[in-house]
Amino acid sequence: MASGVGVDDDCLAKFLEIKLQQKYRYVIYRLSADYKEIVVDKTGSIDSTYEDFIGDVPEHDCRWAVYDFETKLDEDSQIRRLIFISWCPDDARIKSKMIYTSSTDTLRRRLVGIGLQITGTELSEISFETVLDKAKRVSRH
Repeated sequence: MASGVGVDDDCLAKFLEIKLQQKYRYVIYRLSADYKEIVVDKTGSIDSTYEDFIGDVPEHDCRWAVYDFETKLDEDSQIRRLIFISWCPDDARIKSKMIYTSSTDTLRRRLVGIGLQITGTELSEISFETVLDKAKRVSRH
């Protein structure tokens, strides 16, 4: 079900700045106050950590994010993936959850080059360890 929500041009611009210029570590997206458009909520500088990112994700409200996930596995290998995260906590308002869920594809289709998509309803589902585990599995294929 499509929500009819639009995507602000700045959303794609910030995504491309992560993907092509590595200008940010992450971009967090939200719905505008009138629920009619997806807009940029926050960006994290390139030296931000995953902990910084989790700290910027509201605990009780929905968001989307793109995170430039880069970590060294050992001396010879590392993982680098652009990860799309759909965050919709169980205790968010029902209207918010419905609109975010129905608008995810609208945003996701605009962001070409995502290496992994994760949906979370509780923090453990978007924790560093969970993301790392999923990124490793994708890298093996």
